[in-house]
Amino acid sequence: MIKALIYLAIILVGLIISPYLSGLNGYLYIAIGDQELETSLIFALFAAILFYAVLVCLEALVVWALNLILSSRLLPEKWRRKKARKHTLHGALALAEEDWAEAEKAMAKGANKGEIPALNLLAAARAAQHQNNTTARDNYLLQAEQDPQATTAVQTTRLRYLLQQGELEQARAILDQINPTSKSKRPLLRLAIELYQAQKDWNALKLLLPIANKRSILTQDEFADLNDATNRALLASAADKNEQELEKVWHWLSRTERKQPSFIAQYAIGIAAFDRKNEAIKILFKALKNTPNQDIFAAIAKVLSAADLDARKHIFDLEKKYADDANYQACIASLYDQSKEYRESHKWWQKVCGQTPSKQAWLALAEAQEHLGDQNSALQSYRKAAIF
Repeated sequence: MIKALIYLAIILVGLIISPYLSGLNGYLYIAIGDQELETSLIFALFAAILFYAVLVCLEALVVWALNLILSSRLLPEKWRRKKARKHTLHGALALAEEDWAEAEKAMAKGANKGEIPALNLLAAARAAQHQNNTTARDNYLLQAEQDPQATTAVQTTRLRYLLQQGELEQARAILDQINPTSKSKRPLLRLAIELYQAQKDWNALKLLLPIANKRSILTQDEFADLNDATNRALLASAADKNEQELEKVWHWLSRTERKQPSFIAQYAIGIAAFDRKNEAIKILFKALKNTPNQDIFAAIAKVLSAADLDARKHIFDLEKKYADDANYQACIASLYDQSKEYRESHKWWQKVCGQTPSKQAWLALAEAQEHLGDQNSALQSYRKAAIF
C-alpha cells in the first residue's frame, strides 16, 4: 500500500511539472540490432516509471495467488492446530480446577498438533499421576522424552513421581543418572535431599547439604535440624561398624561441629565401646567443664559403670555446683541405679520429676519404687508416665 502511494505521488509530481518541462523534451535514441527507438527523454522517464509500477503490481498479484493456493492446500492442518490450541486451553483450565480426568484427556488431545507437545504430555502425565494411573503416566513421559530439550524435565518429573510412590530404588537409579551437582536446578536438589533421607543415605546427604545451604534450598532452621540428624546418624552408624569408621566420621565433621556437646557425647559413647573408656571419660569431663549439657550428663551415665569409682566420685562431688540442674539430677539417679542403690536413686528421680517431669523420669521413678516395695507409689508413677 505504501509503495503504491509512493508511485502515485511520483506520477502526480510528474504531471504537475511536465508543462514546465515541455520545452525541455530532450532526446533518447535506442538501437538494439535492427530495432531502433527514438523518443523524448520525458516520455522515456514516465514509461520506465509506469513499467516498474506495473511490474510491482504483477509481483504482488503472483504472491497473493501463490499464498491463496498454498493456504487452501494446508487449510486442514491449520484447523488441527487451532483445535489443538483449544484442547490445550481447556486442559489448562481443568488442571487449575484439579479436574484430573478431564485435564488428562484434553492435554493428550492437544499434544498431537500442539505448539509444544512435550508441555501437553507432561501436563497429561501429572493428571494421570493424580489418578494413580501409572501406566498412562509412564506412556506420556516416554512420548515427552522424545523431545531432546525436555529430557531433563522428564527425568526430574519421573523421579518425583517414583519418590511419591515409594519406588526408592528406581528413583535412585534415575537420580544417579542425572548426577545432581552444585549447578543443578533447585527442584532437583530438593528431590535429592528427600530421596537420600528416605533411603537413609547419610553419606550422600552429608555431601549434598553444603550445596543445599549455599543455594538456600532449605531454611536455616531446616538445614540445622537436618545437618544435626545427619551427623548423629553417621556417628551412630560408624559406631556400629568399627573404630576406624567412627574416627573417619568424627574427623569428617567440621571443627565447629566437633565442639558441639551432642556430637561429643555420641562420639564418647562410641569410643567407650571400643575399649577406650578412659579417653571417653576425659572427653566428657572436659566438655562438662566448658558446657554442661543434657547430652553430656546422659553420656556420662551411659559410659560410667559401678566399677569406675574415681569417676563416680568426681561426679558426686559436683553436687554443690549442679544440684539444681535436672540433667545432673538424672545423671546421679542413673548412676545410683547402676549400683542398685535404689533408695538414693529414688530420691534423685523424685527431684527430676518435681522439676522437669517426663515420661522417662516417671518410669525410672516407678522402677525405683518397685525395687523398694512401694507398689502403690509405683502404680501412680506409671499412670503419670502414661500421660506423656
